[in-house]
Amino acid sequence: MLVVEAKLKNGTPEQYQKLDEAIRTSQFVRNTCVRYWMDNKGITRNDLQKLCSTLAKNKDTPWVTLLNSQARQSAADRAWQSINRFYQNCGAPTRHLTAHVAAPSSRAKISGKKGFPKFKKYSRSVEYKLTGYKLSDDRRKIKFSDGFKAGEFDLWCSQRTLVYYSEQQIRRVRVVRRADGCYCQFLIDVERQENHEPTGQVTGIDLGLKEFYTDAQGNTVDNLRYLRRSEKRLKKAR
Repeated sequence: MLVVEAKLKNGTPEQYQKLDEAIRTSQFVRNTCVRYWMDNKGITRNDLQKLCSTLAKNKDTPWVTLLNSQARQSAADRAWQSINRFYQNCGAPTRHLTAHVAAPSSRAKISGKKGFPKFKKYSRSVEYKLTGYKLSDDRRKIKFSDGFKAGEFDLWCSQRTLVYYSEQQIRRVRVVRRADGCYCQFLIDVERQENHEPTGQVTGIDLGLKEFYTDAQGNTVDNLRYLRRSEKRLKKAR
C-alpha cells in the first residue's frame, strides 16, 4: 500500500465540526466493540461486524446511523486488531527483568506487557473504505456524503498528486485530525518494485540542532524547525 496524504482546506467551521462528529462516532463504535468482547466469551471478528449493524438499528444510539456503514466496519476492525494483538502477545513468551534496588536482598521483577485492549479517549481519525466519499474528476476535491454531510473540501497535496491513480486503486480513505487542521490519507494499492544493489560501504549519521543530521561524507540536511515556525499560529489558536 502507498499512502498519499493531503490537507483538507477551504471548509467552514461547521464542516470541520461534522468531521469531528464522525471521528467521535467511530471512536464510540470501536469502544463498544471492545466492551462487547470483554463482556462475552468466544467473540470473533464476524461478531463485531454484526454488532455494527445492531448499533445502527438501536434507538438509543441514533447518531451511529449517520456514520457510513463501511466506516463502522473499519472501526470494528480496529477493535479486532487490538484484540488479536493481545491474543498474540499472550502466546508469546513473557520476558522478566530482575532489577536491584536499595537493599541487595530486595529485587523487583518486571514482566513484559500483554497489551490488553484499552478504550480510546481521544481518537483522531475515521476511516472509510469504498463508499461515503466522492473524489472530483481532477482529484483536487473530495466530498463526504455520509449521514454527517460534511460536504466538499479542497485537497492540498505537497508530495504526490492523485491524478496518477484510478479510483479502483484507492482502497481506504482516512480522515485525521491534527493540531494544524484535518488531513486526508489515501491508501492506494500499487505494486512497487525497488532493486537494491549493496555498495559495501558503511556510513555514520550525527543528529544535531543546527542541522537535522550530518553523515560521514559531510552531507547535511537542514533542520526545518516546524515548532518554531508554528509558534505564532499556536499562540493565536489559544
